[in-house]
Amino acid sequence: MGAPDGAVEYKVVEVASVTDEEIERVLNEYTQLGWTLDGIQFAMRESSKRPAMAFVLFTRARPE
Repeated sequence: MGAPDGAVEYKVVEVASVTDEEIERVLNEYTQLGWTLDGIQFAMRESSKRPAMAFVLFTRARPE
């Protein structure tokens, strides 16, 4: 039984080491797998201006 038309699948990838190289790696890896970037959310530390971690959000059409 397939998903209804327009059904969306979501993927959340946690990035513990928030560097440009690591974010680029995640973006390249998942977009090559057919995911589309939906956004990036950063979790901040009170004592630092650098994010403690990031959550990279992707979507794609659910396979039939």
